[in-house]
Amino acid sequence: MNAARISPAPEPPVPAASPRASGGAYVEVVFDIPLAAAYSYKTDEKGEAAPGKRAMVPFGKRDIMGYIVAKHDSPPAGLESGKIRAVRRVVDREPVFDEDNVALARWMAAYYLCGQGEALAAMIPSGRRTGSFSSFSGEELTPEKPELSAEQREALEGITAMAGQAVPAAARSGEAGAARPAARSGETGTAMAYLYGITGSGKTEVFLRAAEKILEAGKTVIYLVPEISLTHQTAEVIGRRFGSAAATLHSGMTGSERLGEWMRVRRGEAGIVVGPRSAVFAPLKRLGLIIIDEEHDGSYKSGNTPRYHARQIAMRRSSLEGALLLMGSATPSAEAWKLMNDGAIRRFNLSRRLSGGKPPEIVPVSLAETSGCLSAELKEEIRKTAQMGRQTILFLNRRGFAYFYQCRSCGYELTCKHCSVSLTYHKSRGRALCHYCGYQTKPPAACPKCGSLDAGFRGFGTELIEEEVTSAFPGLRVRRADADTTAKKGSLAEILGRFRAGEIDILLGTQMVAKGLNFPGVRLVGVVFADTGLQLPDFRAAERTFSLIVQVAGRAGRYFPDGKVIVQSLRLSDPAIRKACALDIEGFFAAELRQRSAQGFPPYSRLIRFTVRSRSEEKADRAAAVLAALARPLLPPDAELFGPAECPVGLKAGSYRRHILLRGKRMGPLHRAASLLLERYGREKEAGVYVEADVDPVDLL
Repeated sequence: MNAARISPAPEPPVPAASPRASGGAYVEVVFDIPLAAAYSYKTDEKGEAAPGKRAMVPFGKRDIMGYIVAKHDSPPAGLESGKIRAVRRVVDREPVFDEDNVALARWMAAYYLCGQGEALAAMIPSGRRTGSFSSFSGEELTPEKPELSAEQREALEGITAMAGQAVPAAARSGEAGAARPAARSGETGTAMAYLYGITGSGKTEVFLRAAEKILEAGKTVIYLVPEISLTHQTAEVIGRRFGSAAATLHSGMTGSERLGEWMRVRRGEAGIVVGPRSAVFAPLKRLGLIIIDEEHDGSYKSGNTPRYHARQIAMRRSSLEGALLLMGSATPSAEAWKLMNDGAIRRFNLSRRLSGGKPPEIVPVSLAETSGCLSAELKEEIRKTAQMGRQTILFLNRRGFAYFYQCRSCGYELTCKHCSVSLTYHKSRGRALCHYCGYQTKPPAACPKCGSLDAGFRGFGTELIEEEVTSAFPGLRVRRADADTTAKKGSLAEILGRFRAGEIDILLGTQMVAKGLNFPGVRLVGVVFADTGLQLPDFRAAERTFSLIVQVAGRAGRYFPDGKVIVQSLRLSDPAIRKACALDIEGFFAAELRQRSAQGFPPYSRLIRFTVRSRSEEKADRAAAVLAALARPLLPPDAELFGPAECPVGLKAGSYRRHILLRGKRMGPLHRAASLLLERYGREKEAGVYVEADVDPVDLL
């Protein structure tokens, strides 16, 4: 969850020739494929090809879309003009990216060990037209603003002052001897602030007021949120506050909608952009502020190539463009917590709830003697909450009905035929599904191995909770929000809207109901099973579990002083659960950082992971062994190599997976070793084997 360490990335090597926007008959094109090189083409017959546009070009035996990054008058040295093929068709009427985007993509490719085209593809919306689209009304709407508390005012004043002192990297070259603002990283010059406050303490209002100040100063703002569910809520607030000056970029939009918004931002028609991870690439000019709400959240890290972390990209842009990086959370990442304590990030505290609420009472309850999913204590509180005319949220981070099939006679377990994971039973579909590759099958009536009838699905997911709650409370309106019930576009917003309007008594769901949502009617939160994340083989498991419990607990009692949280567990003595129930943030991080330091894990080290996958188990094993052998002599003296080993999920979507892990004190030397490793491995690469590089990985599964 908290992988990308908040510190600078190494500079990429300077390319032989920078992209040029001059006129010419030849263009350089990069592609969304794992190749570093740019390819040369003649311009199209209409002469529309130009840097910043996408084009369909011949590549091998087929036509694929590429990104034009430069234009030249003459063919590259060593290439005959007659052998260079021409651009087939230009996709865009006007450029959709510029030199700044290309420079950032080049940096991303170097840091995240991917192709420049892959980096550009992650930045640029995939729509095929550049029509107009606006998320918000053209009318400026400025609703009544709440009065700020003394803590909020102090934070806003400090943040505004820091934003006024932030300068671009180019201007800092003449800063020698000048007074430097507090909490500026000495290595990158990035000005960083953190708004640390308990849930319900008014962080969003401070973010909005800071954004207003930046816009008034003639600069622009990026506002990042971790989930699309939070994008809708935040976009609604920002739309009311800023009207047509705001734009939204998120994956829930169609490609054409996203491209329309992207172009509106490029034309300078919007000054504030809100969205999840990819909104960090918004093509704003005169950037003055980047806000990362819920900074700790793992969804800021991309799970696909390029495996970038939005926080690292935000640091890069803030440094280059002279913007303030403002982060916030009730449960900061371990990396951010350490840097705040070290003084590298300036912290502003919000210590009390507004709107009449106070931190909820949190009651840990053992599930050891409980029959079913809901303890007597939780049922009683649900009943009491309903009698008060208030609402309940039930949280379980596992969808489906039951999550593993086991035979009690022979021990057989039903696993996916393509992945080394158990199948999850979805009762509504009557199928057992794999949540990794989508494989599904009909649940067996008896054990497939020994024929015993003493076999079946065990464990519980949100579907089972829904059934038990509906049975126990037939008079209450229950709604489930998970990946199964919110697949249809707009369905999640509809569910959350109805819950906010009081039309749902009990909302149960996965992580999408745990973060950042603000519902005035909620009195009770039930964490149905707090142990789920603790079972993962990852050094961040405790941090994830702690953060999730504290975050979901924060949904209770935000407007009334009687909020209550029931945390059900089989491991009540675990430090993460115990300290989360006590809301002991300081105590948890003190113990967690001591343990990380002793074990040599981030934030006291840096990690680069290489994952090998192949349809052939023998090839996967052989490739991992070759990678490890090549890596050992390249590592700096203070670095270590772990592996090769089978990944915790050793088989995924039919591919066998092996990995090695590089760990070092400093990213620079470690990164250089990783780059050389990929270069040398490329000479020995075997057909049918794929290698994925992950710099600052968020999980090791």
